Amino acid sequence: MFNQLATQESIEKTKAAMETNGFSVIVAKDGAEAKEKVLELVPKGAEVFALSSETLKQTGITKEIDESGNYSSIRAKLNSLDRQKDAVEMRKLGAAPDYAIGSAHAVTEDGKILIASNTGSQLPADSYGAGQLILVIGTQKITKDEAEAQKRIREYVLPLESARMNKQYNMTAGSVIRKLLTLYSEFNAKRITVILVNEVLGF
Repeated sequence: MFNQLATQESIEKTKAAMETNGFSVIVAKDGAEAKEKVLELVPKGAEVFALSSETLKQTGITKEIDESGNYSSIRAKLNSLDRQKDAVEMRKLGAAPDYAIGSAHAVTEDGKILIASNTGSQLPADSYGAGQLILVIGTQKITKDEAEAQKRIREYVLPLESARMNKQYNMTAGSVIRKLLTLYSEFNAKRITVILVNEVLGF
């Protein structure tokens, strides 16, 4: 049930609620269109942090931001630093980029956005630090309410993320939800743009 695209009625209801809550919302037919919309929103040469996201990888957004040379990639800067020696600088770089692009693990029909994390490294930019935040979210992540959103995260997303972590990093213990951010609304008009994509993307 957590991997089925939302109905048009559910998408429209969610979009209206999110706009009431202060989020700008765009509906894209697929990942290719979502990528086009993202690149329209981010000026060339801008400082951009493409947050860790299967959705961004699948749409080619991560590669475009980090490898095209058209943007000042925070990820590229982080990869050039030493995790031990430059830990403070790395933390600051990731917390407050001019632009951050990411995704979410669930969205409710009354306009809330839920983002789960193990380390919490992406959450400062999501919640406040990024000057502009763009979230690309497949409509299969739309849920009826917050209780169903929590169920989706714990019973569907976490096992898939654990399997990914085990495959990629040989972490047999899997992943853990240590932090969960809920964006109920946004006081800063036009800071957050949500692109709802009518394609199954990410977890």
